[in-house]
Amino acid sequence: MPYTPGSEEGMPSAAHDRLVRMRGGAGQAPLFTSDLSVNEFLLVKEAGFEPLGLVMGSSIYHIGLQIANMYQNQEMEVLSQAMYEARELAMTRMEEEADVLGADGIVGVRLDVNRHAWGDNLAEFMAIGTAIKHKSGEHYRTPDNRPFTSDLSGQDFWTLLRAGYRPISLVMGNCVYHVAHQGTMQALKQMGRNTEMVNYTQALYDARELALSRMQAEAERDGAEGIVGADVSENSHGWDSHVIEYFAVGTAIRSISSDHTIATPSLVLPLNG
Repeated sequence: MPYTPGSEEGMPSAAHDRLVRMRGGAGQAPLFTSDLSVNEFLLVKEAGFEPLGLVMGSSIYHIGLQIANMYQNQEMEVLSQAMYEARELAMTRMEEEADVLGADGIVGVRLDVNRHAWGDNLAEFMAIGTAIKHKSGEHYRTPDNRPFTSDLSGQDFWTLLRAGYRPISLVMGNCVYHVAHQGTMQALKQMGRNTEMVNYTQALYDARELALSRMQAEAERDGAEGIVGADVSENSHGWDSHVIEYFAVGTAIRSISSDHTIATPSLVLPLNG
């Protein structure tokens, strides 16, 4: 589903009405919603941005069937594609909601996968974050006019801008991988011995590398200088115990200043014991 600025395809009418009311007008004052903490809210404002509203996107996706060779390490390409496309649908719909609010970007983005009792092959993919806009009207959207996306906290967002960098997009890569079963003869040879399980090591290493390389390719496509806050997680999502998804995600950033002044860390003593 390609992103089209201004599109509201797939957006529920209730979501559109909620977002329009939040903008205010016709004698009604604007009202924002946010999942930012108090500290994050204040630091986002200190950075020169106003929170506009909580935005989200959802996609309930049917994940296709793929059968792997029991004794072969291999990527489950059908499953990898399904998991990636479903997240992209959710992200695009979240960005469309941010468009309705006239946002420059979205901070604190979370990507969740939820299973429901409707079917073993169904999963809900959800993206949620807080849409924000620069107070002075300075343009912070991406070159293709998308709102920037970031999973950085309010504190990290403030620190990043203060040091002369800006977020571009939340970049991700994934890989669903089948880890081959161990043969009977191999298991017998290793019984009672200290030895590396080379088959398992190579499978997990390969899967993580594929996820990381795909995340890196997204950042390169967006013209980023680097990725901060990168994380690689694993989950079986209820599949066979030998089928695992590795998901890499982080915030791609770019320099906006030649002077990267980094504040000296200060000691903070909590008062709550």
